[in-house]
Amino acid sequence: MKLSARNMLKGKVKQIKPGVVNTEVVIELAGGAEIVSIITKESADKLGLAVGKEAYAIIKASHVMIGVE
Repeated sequence: MKLSARNMLKGKVKQIKPGVVNTEVVIELAGGAEIVSIITKESADKLGLAVGKEAYAIIKASHVMIGVE
């Protein structure tokens, strides 16, 4: 798999929460950090996602915002 996105984080699917239209997917990265993504239910089905399966969190953003109090 080759993509133009610079941030491809490999992990394992920790949790899948299907909804009527969208599915929330939690990917656990090495070290225990988690990334949560909301994707369409159809996409989740097509990807064959399952708890414990390896997956990539692919992040493509031209802006990353940072805030402090």
